[in-house]
Amino acid sequence: MKKSVFIGALAFAGLAAGAAAAQSTLEEVTNRGELRCGVSTGLVGFAAPNSAGEWEGFDVAVCRAVAAAVLGDPSAVEFIPTTGKTRFTSLNSGEIDMLARNTTWTFSRDVDLNFEFTGVNYYDGQGFMVPASLGVSSATELDGATVCIQTGTTTELNLADFFRSNGMSYEPVPIETNAEAQQQFLAGTCDVYTTDASGLAATRAAFPNPGDYVLLPEIVSKEPLGPLVRHGDNQWGDIVRWTLNALITAEELGVTGADAANPVESNNPEVNRLLGTAGTLGEMLGLDNAWAARAIAASGNYGEIFEANIGESTAIGLARGLNAQWTDGGLLYSPPFR
Repeated sequence: MKKSVFIGALAFAGLAAGAAAAQSTLEEVTNRGELRCGVSTGLVGFAAPNSAGEWEGFDVAVCRAVAAAVLGDPSAVEFIPTTGKTRFTSLNSGEIDMLARNTTWTFSRDVDLNFEFTGVNYYDGQGFMVPASLGVSSATELDGATVCIQTGTTTELNLADFFRSNGMSYEPVPIETNAEAQQQFLAGTCDVYTTDASGLAATRAAFPNPGDYVLLPEIVSKEPLGPLVRHGDNQWGDIVRWTLNALITAEELGVTGADAANPVESNNPEVNRLLGTAGTLGEMLGLDNAWAARAIAASGNYGEIFEANIGESTAIGLARGLNAQWTDGGLLYSPPFR
């Protein structure tokens, strides 16, 4: 009996020592000197390499903001392309520190897959794109169509639900990446491409003749897209969550990237807390007080990031819509910095 107790005590001590030795994600990122961020395999406007091979886009800016907050350098990021199938494995295995690639926040992904969504950076919904030559003006006219659909996504399930509820049939053409979908769709392998409406707009913008393709009016789902991390590391989850909140709050308070790069004391106490000229919010995260100022300075506030990458003045041409600030009738809303 005593021997069993002794062995049990040793085993417990070994487990405790192993747990103590395990590094937090913040420690791993800091020691490595680089953030590993999972992104899409290439979706113009959201995450794609430019002609110089540098990653840029709306989701990329979130990664750079986190790197700036934690490491003081928005370029200290390794961008790791992931597909709909590989993204969760990459995050769960520790290959990446966070995922920022048009991923929908759902119950099962949050709870069953043991991930933690750290907010919504784009409120979206699933749509449909067809060639104008098909002569279709509504998704309810797609009975019998062949549909390009990315595997391992909520889009698959939404598509099945929509066609079933409308008494229609379809033939799926499974694809894994947006590049493959674009190739198959342009080649006429499928009549329809369905994914998040923002993704359709980004894909169409990259076509040789964008005007030859139509986005149908139906939006058939809710797709709140946002960055996510693994369960169990609350500090890291807080860092990613509040970095995103900092970008959103900065726009609400009128703080630009240029303002954040050279912060001065403001008459607004929340601006001072946000930029670290007052208070100790950074210490609560295990960072210094200038963390949020660096995050905002990296690519600008939320509005600046939106307009530069996917806004109405870009080839993607997306209006703010639901992604406007709550003060402008949208859903964008951050808890207060206090």
